[in-house]
Amino acid sequence: MNRGVGGAMATVRDFRVGDGEQLVAAWRRSLPYDPVTAQRFRNLVLLDVNFDPAGLRVAVDGDEIVGAAYAVRRTTAMVGADLEPGMGWLPFFFVDPAARGNGVGTALLDSALDFLRGHGVSTVEFAGYTPNYIAPGLDAQAYPEALKLLQRSGFDTRYEAVAMDRSLVDYTMPDQLRSRVAALTAEGYRFGTPTDDDLVELVALAGEQFNPDWARAIRECVAAGTPTDRIVCAHDPDGVLVGWAQHQAYEGVTERFGPFGVLESRRGTGLGKILLHLTLERMRALGAHSAWFLWTGEKSPAGQLYLATGFTVTRRFQVMRAELS
Repeated sequence: MNRGVGGAMATVRDFRVGDGEQLVAAWRRSLPYDPVTAQRFRNLVLLDVNFDPAGLRVAVDGDEIVGAAYAVRRTTAMVGADLEPGMGWLPFFFVDPAARGNGVGTALLDSALDFLRGHGVSTVEFAGYTPNYIAPGLDAQAYPEALKLLQRSGFDTRYEAVAMDRSLVDYTMPDQLRSRVAALTAEGYRFGTPTDDDLVELVALAGEQFNPDWARAIRECVAAGTPTDRIVCAHDPDGVLVGWAQHQAYEGVTERFGPFGVLESRRGTGLGKILLHLTLERMRALGAHSAWFLWTGEKSPAGQLYLATGFTVTRRFQVMRAELS
């Protein structure tokens, strides 16, 4: 597909060996709020288990890469044998600022969606692809042009996710909460770092009661060498694992909080608040100056807990979906 770019013709084609360096450079120019390194691009895109070079659509003007759009569908299941037939994702797209206004973005999106249609995809989400999502959705404030382009291509917002941050420079655990931890411990609750054997139960809890991607994150981060003291588990007086919180689970980033969960039957007991604070305390002891995460519902119980703990909303993402005809 060809579209005019600055008087020339931009061609949209498959990803080719040798594109990586230019792609990363164009990404940085195009997505200043979401820069990427060559290593992250390699790990999150090129080494993605579902990566197909034909799904990474690249716009070129002569010898110069001026944009890209990544379309992906499952060829390897996340859980069991479920390939989620009919589902596809658009984790990212971008156009170099110097090439905008000439139809390059439309050409890229059309090409990416055509790729997915050709593989039987009928529903496409931007951008919450797991395991290797770049962002939860579109930051419309940062990229208003991208919002208009997605809407013209048939994408509608399903819901809004928020990213939050909290400075840890002045963090101390509230005395009242420390007393609550002591009281529960006296009742037989146990809060602490999981043993290697505990990890079996933790991975099962995360995958079965919460999100299979959380189970994957726990397995992979520990296997990659992340110390288990980045995880705090809560066991009840009967020895049952009822919740956990952690940090440094994703890409080895110490200040990134999560995943985090408490069994539904134990919510409202204050365990979530305790686990959050115990993890923040550990993060501060490691020298972290902040805690942040990418994705929660602002009005959800977790979102309200974060806000009450001093987190503030730093970005808003539109989680969008399109039905392909």
